[in-house]
Amino acid sequence: MAWNDSGNGKSPWNQGPDQGPPDLDEVVKKMQERLGSLFGGGGSSSGNGPGGFSLGFIAALVLGALLATGFYKVNAPEQGVVMRFGEYQVTTLPGLHWRIPLIDEVVIVNIASTEEYDHQTQMLTADENIVSIELSVQYRRGDAKAWAFNVRNPALSLSEVSQSAIREVVGTSSAQMVMGFGRAEIVDRTKQLLQETLDQYATGIEIMVVNLVNATPPAQVQAAVDDATRAGEDHERMILEAESYQNDILPRARGEAVKQIQDAEGHKARVVADAEGETSRFLALLAEYRQAPEVTRKRLYLETIQEVYGSVSKVFLDATGSGNLLYLPIDKLLEQHRQGVSGSVGFGPAAESGGQASQRDNERTGGRTRR
Repeated sequence: MAWNDSGNGKSPWNQGPDQGPPDLDEVVKKMQERLGSLFGGGGSSSGNGPGGFSLGFIAALVLGALLATGFYKVNAPEQGVVMRFGEYQVTTLPGLHWRIPLIDEVVIVNIASTEEYDHQTQMLTADENIVSIELSVQYRRGDAKAWAFNVRNPALSLSEVSQSAIREVVGTSSAQMVMGFGRAEIVDRTKQLLQETLDQYATGIEIMVVNLVNATPPAQVQAAVDDATRAGEDHERMILEAESYQNDILPRARGEAVKQIQDAEGHKARVVADAEGETSRFLALLAEYRQAPEVTRKRLYLETIQEVYGSVSKVFLDATGSGNLLYLPIDKLLEQHRQGVSGSVGFGPAAESGGQASQRDNERTGGRTRR
């Protein structure tokens, strides 16, 4: 049943019939009294308007606002380091978190972004040469707690440690190594030394890349350094050429030595085989000689004479025959002599058919011989 159907003609805000809507000041006053009793105010304040709120209500509003300021948000690539009265409490991950206002302090650290530090200076090398160095160091904050807590100024510490590391590495290296073939080694040594030192200081910095952007001599000595560099390049080139010649001549010399050794071994085997064969032949001949000495002796004599006379270009005539004309193939003999063909032509009594002559006439005409 609605309030105006009760029959008494009174509204909930007042007791008089048909007095209209309630007064705003009266509503605020009643709310003030209720809040005052809730927070121990003990009654209404002395004011009649909205400015007369009790001290408890104001304290509640201030407390609510203060508690609301305790919320903080950590983004995805960040971490929050919470400190209470300066003492480390916890490291919070990305998300919405709450801290005690006015007591806890939160330091937001971006652990994903890469920062860069550049440094230019002149340094003295191990061989007492001056070089101009341009160094670039890329790093990130690997440990949020160490970055925010352990070192007062991590960026300054990185700067000083980087200068110290590159000076130590360059100071123990030659100028040729720094400006030439050893730059990669210089970069690796610098990065290793830099990371080790930062880890000892517990700065929370992780070195990503170290670049030796430029390493050149000062302009005043550039010409002399260029000459020295060219001399070094010529030195390296001559060494490479000598090594190439060595690699070419040594295998051939070793191969020739092996070939000569193999030839000597083959000659040795051939000589030994020939000697053994001659020995076997002599032993076989000795056995035949013991069975028929006279026949063997005559056969040996005839074989020896044939071997000796077979290698000369001479004609032997048996002059005991008759005075017939003899035909000598001089052209064939000369051709055989030019060709190196050994041979002999003999004419005995049967060839002369009558065969005996008392004297010889050495006059020859047209390849014919007359007695």
